[in-house]
Amino acid sequence: MRYVSTRGDATPRTFSEILLEGLAPDGGLYLPQRYPRVDEATLSRWRMLPYADLAFEVLSLYIDDIAAADLRALCRKVYSPAVFGSEAIVPLRPLEPGLWIEGLSNGPTLAFKDMAMQLLGALFEYELARRGERLNILGATSGDTGSAAEYAMRGKRGVQVFMLSPHGRMSPFQQAQMYSLSDANIHNIAIEGVFDDCQDIVKAVAADLAFKRAHRIGSVNSINWARLVAQVVYYFAGWFQATSRTPGSGLTAAAAERISFAVPSGNFGNVFAGHVARMMGLPIDRLIVATNENDVLDEFFRTGRYRVRSATETHETSSPSMDISKASNFERFVCDLLQRDSARTRELFAERLPRDGGFTLDAAALARCADFGFVSGRSTHADRLETIRQVRRQHGDLIDPHTADGVKVARALRRPGETVIALETALPAKFAETIVEAVGSAPRRPEGLRGLEERPRRVVVLPPSAERVKALIEAHDPA
Repeated sequence: MRYVSTRGDATPRTFSEILLEGLAPDGGLYLPQRYPRVDEATLSRWRMLPYADLAFEVLSLYIDDIAAADLRALCRKVYSPAVFGSEAIVPLRPLEPGLWIEGLSNGPTLAFKDMAMQLLGALFEYELARRGERLNILGATSGDTGSAAEYAMRGKRGVQVFMLSPHGRMSPFQQAQMYSLSDANIHNIAIEGVFDDCQDIVKAVAADLAFKRAHRIGSVNSINWARLVAQVVYYFAGWFQATSRTPGSGLTAAAAERISFAVPSGNFGNVFAGHVARMMGLPIDRLIVATNENDVLDEFFRTGRYRVRSATETHETSSPSMDISKASNFERFVCDLLQRDSARTRELFAERLPRDGGFTLDAAALARCADFGFVSGRSTHADRLETIRQVRRQHGDLIDPHTADGVKVARALRRPGETVIALETALPAKFAETIVEAVGSAPRRPEGLRGLEERPRRVVVLPPSAERVKALIEAHDPA
């Protein structure tokens, strides 16, 4: 398997090369030259596998330059009950007829980002040791990516993490979870702006090829294909669990043929992983994109217009990890919509987006969204509070605000006979203030995370300047 850029750099690269590189040299994102297809016989064989072995089977289709025995060992080390709390790793639980929740948030930081980040940390350490090299990871987070990356990389040999976050815009728990880490290889940088400012800095630093190469800059954001492909696995796992339910479970044979996923979406990486699974042949009916008040993606799927909002237009909401107005993974999806027309993709994202703040796709391209199974909906603060209340009152299940956005949109768009699996994105403990507002009491917090907000913090506050961030990296890079 080889990888090429969405913007036309057709130099084929191996998985290990793009693992450490992040963005392509031309500023594009890497995609595999083709999506491998799996048939019914393969699906039948995979159905009975434990999660770690399923991960190996999926990933081995994309990773052919790491020894199979080593890759299998990495998957088994990462996807274990010791790390994720259960044999199922991503247990599926019923909510109501036609609606299930897939539990993706049982890892070390209580968020779905652990599903890919724990593997990414292991892959980085493995590949750097194999090469005898070091890596400075530069990332941006709106909440959960940062803590998942830092917990996965803390203490890893040859790795330093420089994580940008929007100053004061994450939940108190999210801030404390990141800023309380004292590991010498972890550096937190709070940017005076919004998440999109952080993301722009990451891309600007990556675009400085001389600096990137001199300081060995890598990425853990979902612009890194390795992280995204790891997320593909839990779509297979969720689908297998749903279609393996016994009679009387609420899932009929007909419904088993119409399984969709509802995905809370901000940076588009989570739902794009579902698109990859569908392109591989997993029979997903629809991919339901759920946004909050920052509804750039919902507007696109309704109208074909992709219009990036400014920092002043980006709302600060009660589902803060989705407070994103420039979805970095969206370029991959548009490239597929344009049938891998890299010249057209480059024009849209390298020219029109910076100049005009957006673009509109033609009717033929927009029609392919439906061919790919995409629909979308929007949720507000009032919606998520009411959804949290209803789910708690009716089902005794407490969900976080982002998952509530997914459940709300799933309920609104679910069709008769369709089974929707809503992807859980975090545990309620990470967003106690909103949970208290919704149900009147604070969510239970895991024992090891009590008193987190009172711990000493290590964080530097900087203006939204790529040059200031580069100077900080230089100050800590031993090269």
